Amino acid sequence: RPQRTAPVLILPPAACRRDPPPLMDRLPSASPDPFRLAPRVAGIEPFWVMECTKAADTIARSPACDPAQGGEPMIYLNIGEPDFTAPPAVAEAAQRCIDAGRTPYTPATGLPALREAISRWYAERWQADVPARRIVVTAGASAALQLLTTAVVGAGDEILMPDPSYPCNRHFVTAAGGIARLLPAGAAQRFQLDAASVEAAWSEATRGVMLASPSNPTGTSIAPDELARIAAVVRERGGLTLVDEIYLGLSYDGQARSAVTLGDDVVVINSFSKYFGMTGWRLGWMVLPEALVPAVEKLAQNLYICASTVAQHAALACFEPDTLALCEQRRRTMQARRDFIVPALESLGLTVPVRPDGAFYVWFDTRAHAPDSWTFCMEMMQRAHIALTPGRDFGHAQTAHHARLSFASSMDDLHEAVRRLRRVLGR
Repeated sequence: RPQRTAPVLILPPAACRRDPPPLMDRLPSASPDPFRLAPRVAGIEPFWVMECTKAADTIARSPACDPAQGGEPMIYLNIGEPDFTAPPAVAEAAQRCIDAGRTPYTPATGLPALREAISRWYAERWQADVPARRIVVTAGASAALQLLTTAVVGAGDEILMPDPSYPCNRHFVTAAGGIARLLPAGAAQRFQLDAASVEAAWSEATRGVMLASPSNPTGTSIAPDELARIAAVVRERGGLTLVDEIYLGLSYDGQARSAVTLGDDVVVINSFSKYFGMTGWRLGWMVLPEALVPAVEKLAQNLYICASTVAQHAALACFEPDTLALCEQRRRTMQARRDFIVPALESLGLTVPVRPDGAFYVWFDTRAHAPDSWTFCMEMMQRAHIALTPGRDFGHAQTAHHARLSFASSMDDLHEAVRRLRRVLGR
């Protein structure tokens, strides 16, 4: 049937009209608060580690931290960023990409060659069969989490996660309209969820679980058998299991295993930031059930178009034998730092309830020296010129009495930090 178009009404100039003024002229004035925020913003707290960094930067600019005036420079042990930069082969690959002009958009799911390289890495490193069609390359793990939560979390859906846990994870759920339900996970559980706690907490509103192994802020992993039991509990209830594995490559004790081996229905997030040292390149990926790939691809097309083309071409060099050997050498360096800093903190009365087995964090108790970790960290910032992260960011279950130290810094910095802490704490 022919389409009927709406009639076009041509009005004479206003000066020649006697009819009422146009509708827009009769509308009330705009809202008195044009900068009002969407209600969801109120549910997202500041990222306190960054606020602490601002405070540390202010002190770092003072005479007390100026070596020229007899001060000691600030030691930053608060940010989760390795002091190693991207491997040389990665930087060289990026430069070749730029010089050759290979900078147009890639498919929203990522450069095909990179998806294939990640697939081969799962087979060689983790003995897992992950076809490239299930891999989506993203603008960092953060973009992966936003895409996934936008795709699967509806209004009022609950996502279970441990308390303590990385704050941005729960904020992705909130931004998607869901509810991040934090379940207290103490030292006896290695600060991780277990199958029994997931089963007990499950409700009609529960959509799934979000885990991190190894974890930020605790550096602890979920035992493979326990992770399998959690996935089984979630599967039986028709839920979704999401595992953040951005620190999996930085595992130190025993044989680490990827959650991709637990079944094609498990979602796994990973990143080039930590193990490969590509933090500012903003590149990550996720392994999805095939049924979710079209929805995530559609969202990626609209929200991001694609991850950085240059970063993707550069990341191909991550899987070269020499680069992997370098990353393994760096992993052993991180392990040596862990082996130094944990007993050093213990000797200062800063109890480490669970020895970290991965990542580059130590989660320690500050009650021997301060009423809460916020006070402790502010005092150490001012008196010892060491930036640490109070537990405030990471949840509510005893986080007020714990702080996080990042040992992603040089061994010289760690030795100096311990010396200063010993001086200030009288140990």
